[in-house]
Amino acid sequence: MSQASQPMSVRTPRLSERFHESIAGYLLSLPAVAALVAFLVLPILFALVLIFFDYSILAPPKWAGLDNIQRLFDDKRLWTAYRNSFVMSVGCVAGNNLLGLLLAMGVNRRMPKILKYIFRTTLFFPVITTTASLAMVWRLILTQDRGIMNWLIGTIGLGPVPWLSSPHWAMGSAIMFDIWKASGFYMVIYLAGLQGIPEPLYEAAKIDGASQWQLTRYITLPLITPTAFFCIIISTIGAIQIFDNAYVLTRGGPGDATRTIAMYIYEVGFKRFEMGYAATVSTLLLIILVALTLLQFRGGRRWVHYD
Repeated sequence: MSQASQPMSVRTPRLSERFHESIAGYLLSLPAVAALVAFLVLPILFALVLIFFDYSILAPPKWAGLDNIQRLFDDKRLWTAYRNSFVMSVGCVAGNNLLGLLLAMGVNRRMPKILKYIFRTTLFFPVITTTASLAMVWRLILTQDRGIMNWLIGTIGLGPVPWLSSPHWAMGSAIMFDIWKASGFYMVIYLAGLQGIPEPLYEAAKIDGASQWQLTRYITLPLITPTAFFCIIISTIGAIQIFDNAYVLTRGGPGDATRTIAMYIYEVGFKRFEMGYAATVSTLLLIILVALTLLQFRGGRRWVHYD
């Protein structure tokens, strides 16, 4: 048998070579792992330890036992903040995902490239703009006496609405502001999901006489469910932790009408310097977020289609 006809042998790396490759990989990943440990793992462990201490930054920690945990059940403002965060989460998650999907479906339609570029840029612009500047503009729009919104509804004979000064309207105003600011972000994600749907599916359905509603109902919506599931997960986690939107727009008021749990943790920890109790509330929030995420993953098995 000639040398050319002999099968080529695959050279296996020696043990020392594999060892050096492993060491090189560990060294290259070390900065990322160190940053993860320093800015995520250690703060979480430190917060878990602070649950059992009374710590005000200005004095050494004092052992408090289970006092911080027992305090959770007697703190009425805490549960008001959780209720506000829940209401805001429901409104923001539903509004952002519904509007984001509708905007993505609109931008995904056939149109000149320049128009598609203009629409996508305009709708995404609030996402990259600072929350403080956007909230200041919205405060001017929603001001009861000199706001543009009340001027517009006044032209049709309706009286001024206390958008930011009434407990009945402030929460809706904060939700509306978050939807306007964040829906462009979800539009981009949904647009990527829509563009990943094979075009031959639509062409075959059109040949069979499917209407536009049937194309949406039986092709677009089922195949967009993985993208929708991802958007619902991240929007839920983000909505429960909303801080800047409500803080700049309403300062949590009037009263506690828009005070979210993130704002309450900030006030307890950095205004009242009750770090032990703030760590306890933060840990409870972490547990709730993990539980909600697990429930969403479990429920997603029933309606998310990956085929």
